Amino acid sequence: MSLPLLSRRCENLSIQVFADRRQMGRHAGEAAAAWLRECLKARDNVRIIFAAAPSQNEFLATLAAAGDIDWSRVTAFHMDEYIGLPADSAQRFSHYLNQHLFDIVRPGHVHLIPAGEGRRVCDDYAALVGRAPVDMVCLGVGENGHLAFNDPPVADFHDTEIMKVVALDPVCRRQQVNDGCFPEVDAVPTHALTLTIPTLMAASRLFCMVPGINKRAALQGMLTLPVTTACPATVLRTHPACSLFTDLDAYGEITHG
Repeated sequence: MSLPLLSRRCENLSIQVFADRRQMGRHAGEAAAAWLRECLKARDNVRIIFAAAPSQNEFLATLAAAGDIDWSRVTAFHMDEYIGLPADSAQRFSHYLNQHLFDIVRPGHVHLIPAGEGRRVCDDYAALVGRAPVDMVCLGVGENGHLAFNDPPVADFHDTEIMKVVALDPVCRRQQVNDGCFPEVDAVPTHALTLTIPTLMAASRLFCMVPGINKRAALQGMLTLPVTTACPATVLRTHPACSLFTDLDAYGEITHG
């Protein structure tokens, strides 16, 4: 298997840069699978939160194909969902994760964020997530630096809620069109449910996959700005066990010497 072009650290954050997103996804998926196997040796059940976005495609394909994982002992969640889409909409993140992972590996328990009235769904899902510690989060970074749907205007590193209702900012809604998920910005819902940043950061282990040239500005901000809600992903540098997997398109030119 090909090695990363660059391995480095930024504060606590481990960074590996690969030539392309295919290599990135394969390495990230194998690293997550290895950690999950070790976790399952140590406990009866492992609780994982997943992101749903095209940036996760190669990672999830690798994870789904990994052997020697007892998925019946995994409890799976996802980190965000649109408000207002029909329950059977192909754009719902629950549909994406069923298609790319859950229907393939069949975790023992899958908690999908249901359609319904935002506040009620939020409270019910927060209770499920908060029932026990989360072991692992698999996430990406948005074009505006968001984590889940914690866009800069609503991101709060000290949020006391587990999940909340948020308005999506214009850059976030445009990204959904750039990703090919919606035909135009007006078709993208204006509000969503999201797990908060403290909920994601409370997990023992984080795997973060960020490919593509559209993520370059966000990634540069994530690695160079002070820790700030203006680029929420900067907070990942403070987590004691977060690994970033990226590609040259997102990371930019590598210089040596």
